[in-house]
Amino acid sequence: MSPTMKNAARSSRNSTALNVAARAGFAVNGAVNAVIGIIAIGIAVSGGGSADQSGAFGAIASNPGGLVALWVMAVALGALGLWYLIAAFFVTEQDTKKRVAAIVVSAGKGIAYLALAAAAVSFATGGGSDSSEQSTSFTATLMASPGGIILIVLIGLVFCGIGAYMVHKGATKGFEEDLVMPGGTAGKGVRVLGMFGYIARGIALFIVGVLFIVAAFTVDPEKATGLDGALKALAALPFGQVLLALVGLGFIAYGAYSVARAKLARLN
Repeated sequence: MSPTMKNAARSSRNSTALNVAARAGFAVNGAVNAVIGIIAIGIAVSGGGSADQSGAFGAIASNPGGLVALWVMAVALGALGLWYLIAAFFVTEQDTKKRVAAIVVSAGKGIAYLALAAAAVSFATGGGSDSSEQSTSFTATLMASPGGIILIVLIGLVFCGIGAYMVHKGATKGFEEDLVMPGGTAGKGVRVLGMFGYIARGIALFIVGVLFIVAAFTVDPEKATGLDGALKALAALPFGQVLLALVGLGFIAYGAYSVARAKLARLN
């Protein structure tokens, strides 16, 4: 990147408007996760609903003012994605391997939030689709391609790795490095929400990865059903309804943590 481009990126990253919008993105992401958690608890109780981003956006769209809310959410999530992409250019880690890993993580988060923003726009314009069906269709397309089975396994391993990382980050309170932690009762509350939320989301994403791997080994794309399928698979286990309800509460906790992160996040 040329010095001129670097200066432009640095100015954008330090922009008050972008930082405010990025913080709003954390809050919006929290709202999405909280809705997913509520739907997951509903599945544990009655078995109905789609506990993933499409289910959350669909629920929001069905409420009065929902379409306006989705447009606002899309802008905030897009800003957060852009902030992470720009941040990837300013990783200061000296160790080469750690620097590359940090760049990949930051860029990956940026792409993920931009994809979430695109999904919000899709629902706001009436074109939303089911995430589970998209995951299954994507897996089927890969299976029909040369080397597709290997790619599906790799995708599954990536999800398992992300899930394990999130569980570790929650259990070790590593998320505190991302925040300016408050003291007293507020700090304890944020810490509990972060631990519970990260561990619950990590478990869910790990199961998503396992389902991709199972789909690859059984050559059955119907097994790869994304987050909604992972949570419903959890419900099928012994005491699964209780486990699913706990994971749902964990998603709600992560949502509350993300709202707190909107204020406490280190953005510079």
